[in-house]
Amino acid sequence: MHLYIGLMSGTSVDGIDAALVAIDDTRGLSLLATHQHAIPGNVRSAIQALIQPGDNELDREGDLDMLLGEMFAAAANTLLQRSGKNAAEIRAIGSHGQTVRHRPQSAHPFTRQIGNPSVIAEGTGITTVADFRARDMAAGGEGAPLVPAFHNDLFRKDGVDRAIVNIGGIANITWLPGNNTEPVIGFDTGPGNTLLDQWIARHQGASHDSDGAWAAGGSVLDPLLEQLLADKYFAKTPPKSTGRESFHLAWLQAHLQGHEAARDVQSTLAELTARSIGSALTRLLPRPPREVYVCGGGGHNRDLLTRIERHLAAIPLATTTALGLDPDWVEAAAFAWLAHQTLAGRPGNLPSVTGAKRAVVLGGIYLA
Repeated sequence: MHLYIGLMSGTSVDGIDAALVAIDDTRGLSLLATHQHAIPGNVRSAIQALIQPGDNELDREGDLDMLLGEMFAAAANTLLQRSGKNAAEIRAIGSHGQTVRHRPQSAHPFTRQIGNPSVIAEGTGITTVADFRARDMAAGGEGAPLVPAFHNDLFRKDGVDRAIVNIGGIANITWLPGNNTEPVIGFDTGPGNTLLDQWIARHQGASHDSDGAWAAGGSVLDPLLEQLLADKYFAKTPPKSTGRESFHLAWLQAHLQGHEAARDVQSTLAELTARSIGSALTRLLPRPPREVYVCGGGGHNRDLLTRIERHLAAIPLATTTALGLDPDWVEAAAFAWLAHQTLAGRPGNLPSVTGAKRAVVLGGIYLA
């Protein structure tokens, strides 16, 4: 058995998730301790600004790369203190970093995550594995999503077609067929919480729509919804991945007439997330799953889950708690697992998900 720390900051930029896990190749993975490390508002704003093209990007990125490395290290160190463990007991940290640009369709595809792993290794005294997406891209893949490989290892069940829906800033699904001769499918469905969070922040000054209450009190603007769903990304077949670079307030603003009630727009955005997820589960998979499990921050949004359930008809919907892992910590645990794969010399990607030419060992290793 080995102990790992997984670090994750997603497109919502709502904090650094740190998870301490134990991994045994025969007994599986167990979650031992967790910590969410706050990202100060000024840093969050700087990250969100960097995600969109702008002036002086290289200097701003370099500064944030080092600053976030220090914050990721602090998150890991706080987790150690709270768990009663010390650095010598941890085999490695797996750090996803903070994505600031993801361009899989560029002439020369690239992806960029910041949160300098050298700073993490130096600040914690723990070997750090990071930059997971780049090697998959080098092998011809989208570089994302990577978590489906972890879902496959942890949640697949013979004889039962399952889907895991992660609703972070961007939503993604993993199809785990019950027939083990069939490949896993996984892809980003489109916006998860990102537009909801940005819109309520602009109009209500809140960081998120707690339990979806604001959206639930509005009315869906059907013409606006249809315009948003006409974006070519939704019709694209997998493999595919996207990010906040594509789905942001300027994208939304281009579809608004200017007279819409803000709360109705929020309701429409919630329906956009729900419908794009529901459509992906029923249209873009070989067959609809028998079970659907949700993880990520969207699992706390009752209004959003109710909307998704309406699009799934009779397919049961639950969170990954039912499968033995708290939905808030699935992604952080996944990057701990990916670090374990890297140190074992095993591939961490699934070509059937990312479109890579072959399975490859992911990440760079930064020795303590």
